[in-house]
Amino acid sequence: MVVIQKLIRMVIALIGGIGGYQLAVYGWPFIITVANFEGNTVVYGGTMAVGTLAGAAIAYLVAPIVMNQSLALMQWSEAKLQKIPLYDVVTGAFGLIIGLIIANLLGFPLSRVPFLGFVLPLIANLGLGYLGMIMAVKRKDEIYQLLSNLRPGKEKVARQETGPGPKILDTSVIIDGRIADICKSGFIEGDLIIPGFVLEELRHIADSSDLLKRNRGRRGLDILNKIQKELEFKVQICEKDFDDIMEVDSKLVRLAQVMNGKILTNDFNLNKVAELQGVTVLNINELANAVKPVVLPGEEMEVHVIKNGKEAGQGVAYLDDGTMIVVDGGKRHIGETIGVLVTSVLQTAAGRMIFAKPKTEEKVL
Repeated sequence: MVVIQKLIRMVIALIGGIGGYQLAVYGWPFIITVANFEGNTVVYGGTMAVGTLAGAAIAYLVAPIVMNQSLALMQWSEAKLQKIPLYDVVTGAFGLIIGLIIANLLGFPLSRVPFLGFVLPLIANLGLGYLGMIMAVKRKDEIYQLLSNLRPGKEKVARQETGPGPKILDTSVIIDGRIADICKSGFIEGDLIIPGFVLEELRHIADSSDLLKRNRGRRGLDILNKIQKELEFKVQICEKDFDDIMEVDSKLVRLAQVMNGKILTNDFNLNKVAELQGVTVLNINELANAVKPVVLPGEEMEVHVIKNGKEAGQGVAYLDDGTMIVVDGGKRHIGETIGVLVTSVLQTAAGRMIFAKPKTEEKVL
């Protein structure tokens, strides 16, 4: 390692010597003008030698700082690149190449500019390379769309791109269990993705000392086995993890962004966080509320009153889908199946509530 460091230091000194020589060559006309003497071979050679030695000595002295800073920059770049999706890395490299090509096309005319001709091509390469990389990453979706349109058979490619994307399951929707029935009904298309960190969380719940948690975790594992064995669905275990993120919900959002997929959940908080970051969420609870039968005021139905309501004289009944029906004056009918008339319907975040009154009271009125 020491030998390599010395070799790199000598290379840096050599580069510094070449730079000092070039500066002496460019500065020679200026030296003649300021010193007011006619240049000759001996003075020219001495000036070139002094410039070369000065450049080499300075470069040799600052070489340790340059090597340490370069090593730190490489380590920082490596750590950052590991966190960037491959999709962005490839697109950024493409933009960088385009920017460098444009910069080199401009290099020759820029090198003819007096006094600044030796530095302008370098500035152009750095600036246009960086600009091309940033623009490509920010407009990556448009670039890939353009490239796909230029390929033969673009109609087939377009159909593939508009096809169903992967559906990423979170822990809550697996434990809930309704996802198996929804998949069986055919309303879910595309591959089902089970992240490794979600599966690990499910295993921890199944091994919990708390009986309720243990039963919930084992139910979730049974649901996964049912989906894999009984349903014609492609289920993939994704082992991709994000070490820089601690919370499972945040990992789910990042994974959905990387895979361009959708999250299947019934977690209200995850739903809101994902929407804020532009990730599509399929909420099982919202689906359940959407498919409940529509009930309008004035409709008649038969319900079984099972308990008291919050207000005096009220009774509570439930439809088959779990919708609560508050029967005004239904307290005295607890344990009975009666006909009711719907008076109003209230939609809340928790679901739909129906308010009704017995039909017998309607006839009396």
